[in-house]
Amino acid sequence: MQLLQELKDKGFHQTNATPVVHCKAFEDNSGALELSIVPKMRPRTKHINNVYHHVRSFVRDGLISVSKIGTEDQVADIFREPLSLDLFMKHRKTLLNY
Repeated sequence: MQLLQELKDKGFHQTNATPVVHCKAFEDNSGALELSIVPKMRPRTKHINNVYHHVRSFVRDGLISVSKIGTEDQVADIFREPLSLDLFMKHRKTLLNY
């Protein structure tokens, strides 16, 4: 998203149609979902570096929308945690159609 904006700022020729870029993120962790949406620092979240709060500005500006998704539908879990065979097969099918 920022690459397109930077190219536009540098004067690169673009077509007549202005591209609209919107990113959708799906989160199954309610704490992470709340952190991305609620612009409030709490004592338990003060350890999080301010660099990581840039996502909040993207959410506030409407460039990113963070949506709740069920744990059983979170395809990214295949990359970061051990899954039951049923979930592994489901996510593998979604990713690879295999």
